[in-house]
Amino acid sequence: MLAYRMTEWGAPPRLVEVPDPVPRPGETLVRVAGCGLCRSDLTMRHIPAAAGAQLGWSMPFTLGHEVAGWIDGTGEPVALVSPTSCGTCRYCVRGRDSGCPNGRAGRGYGRDGGLASHVLVSDRRALLPLGDLDPRHAGPLTDAGATAYHAVRRALPRIPAGGTVVVIGAGGLGAFAVQFVRVLTAAHIVAVDPLPARLSYAAELGAHRCVPAVPAEADVVLDFVGTDETITAGIAAVRTGGAYGLIGSAGGRLRGPWFSTLPRDGDVFTFQGSSIADAQEVIALAGAGLIRNQVEEFGFGEIDRAYAKLASGSLTGRAVIVL
Repeated sequence: MLAYRMTEWGAPPRLVEVPDPVPRPGETLVRVAGCGLCRSDLTMRHIPAAAGAQLGWSMPFTLGHEVAGWIDGTGEPVALVSPTSCGTCRYCVRGRDSGCPNGRAGRGYGRDGGLASHVLVSDRRALLPLGDLDPRHAGPLTDAGATAYHAVRRALPRIPAGGTVVVIGAGGLGAFAVQFVRVLTAAHIVAVDPLPARLSYAAELGAHRCVPAVPAEADVVLDFVGTDETITAGIAAVRTGGAYGLIGSAGGRLRGPWFSTLPRDGDVFTFQGSSIADAQEVIALAGAGLIRNQVEEFGFGEIDRAYAKLASGSLTGRAVIVL
């Protein structure tokens, strides 16, 4: 089969022919219907070999960690959890499998992902039934959706009824966050993005105010960008007793003394990824019609064009490669 793979450290991925996967006892073969693309895919081509080894990644591997399709043989539509988790460590047994030490490598980053016609699944906990949802489009729910949901759930104790939540970055993850805040709280939602098209989309999804810069005061700020500028402005905007969550991976830093920089009596948190429960709940919300999962379809031969649109920031929803 053809697969879009990382083949060497520091080099761009390419389309190559690989053997068809054959499931061993305990494994499940999934025929891919659609695979979402993520900005983190773009950074993988720049990771040096030493950093990849530290993460436990094996080269080569097939990209694509927002995967959905049909179980081979039964035809059941499923989405796939991307992060690896053991199911038995202190994090997994408490339902916090996003903290599992095994999660630094997973499907589509260091292990074979879904930019191919088929993918093997070794842990049945990773198979999430989709019901009536279209598996061609459901992949982004498991990563962009679940990660944004994890952030909103983490911040809920700091969101008073009628309070203000600022979402910095109204792209793929931020657009989901706007919806989750709308569904789960009675907060006033402010979407922040420099692109007018994204602000218009955020307004459609339920944002009450859409602006190009971070406003002065908020109970919670969720930063899906993560530059020096957004981190500084986001934390400065948090009211006493509020929270700032850093989800964006732009690599920014915060400088200044903690006693005059961090929110008084508040929370500052950061994380990567989400739990199996997060993904299950996002799928349930989508299945109930409470959130919108906007995607732009691309054919398998258009992967490079789709990544180029992702890199340029010209997508409002998620790019999905349909097979």
